Amino acid sequence: MANVPDRSDFDRRSVLKATGALGIAGFAGCLGNGDDDVADDTADDTDDTDDTADDDERADVIRWHAGGTGGTYYPLSGELETIIEDVTNYDVQVSSTGASVENVGSLETGDADIALIQNDIAYFAYNGVALDAFEGNPVESLRGMASLYPETIHIITHPEAGVDTLEDLDGQRVNTGDLGSGTQVNALQILESVTGLTTDDFDEVNTDFAQAADQIRDQDIEAAFIVGGWPVGAVEELATTTDIELIDLDADAREAAMADAEWFAEDTIPGGTYDGVDEDTDTVSVQAMMATREDFDADVVEEVTAAIFDNADRLTIKADFINVDTAQDGMPIPLHEGAENYFG
Repeated sequence: MANVPDRSDFDRRSVLKATGALGIAGFAGCLGNGDDDVADDTADDTDDTDDTADDDERADVIRWHAGGTGGTYYPLSGELETIIEDVTNYDVQVSSTGASVENVGSLETGDADIALIQNDIAYFAYNGVALDAFEGNPVESLRGMASLYPETIHIITHPEAGVDTLEDLDGQRVNTGDLGSGTQVNALQILESVTGLTTDDFDEVNTDFAQAADQIRDQDIEAAFIVGGWPVGAVEELATTTDIELIDLDADAREAAMADAEWFAEDTIPGGTYDGVDEDTDTVSVQAMMATREDFDADVVEEVTAAIFDNADRLTIKADFINVDTAQDGMPIPLHEGAENYFG
């Protein structure tokens, strides 16, 4: 099995075992007729744009694929939608999706025009490596628009679980995120790199962030991985009604994770971000980015990129991170022509 060229010597067998068959099925679904469940979760009640519409018609309505409603992608996409519609002539149709891996498939098929994805998933997809969904099937049409903000790895538990470190997850029930999602990939990477734990060693549960929060509240699981820019809505809401704890990754754990997956960077969740969690929590993060497809109109991409970065001061979500100076940090794939035109 091919490793990521010049990026990691990490043994991905457990990642592939967990995400392989279902990852292929999910990606194949994106390559087929789309996901009816996604169509039902649009941010507004407008009808979905006909997938058979010609490019001129599609350019008037930008089909924007976000992530689950309990994460950061979805509410941030709503703010970006407002800006784009205010300063351009385009309408934006934001859809809730399973996030990174699913969104790559939607861009590949043309079912989405712009999507939010993690930078590690973008690298895997473009190079056709690491995940069975992509290995030997590179998504060469994938193009970058801009990096946005760090997506922080949250590892949440409840006090009754008796979980203080990742090693304590051996034999426990652990929600690693939606099947085939970037969160699941990150969770399995970290668990194997830091502790050697694979899916044979714990009871893996897979849901979106909101359901994971419910499972922590109900003590149906001992821990959940949630990846998003803090504060993540699902975690913020959970912490207002339930005592939670965040697992701290010490220096050795962070170094182990970053040594095996170079797209990770050190990060900290400041104390006070969530009710009842008063101390800083050290962890790692990936980068959230906007992506599109090579054949999407360059003028539209340039205009959308300009609308966002020329009006970034209107954002309330991740506003401290989204700016021109950092817009190419961690960009792992070629820029779209329209983005190149804007950033120069």
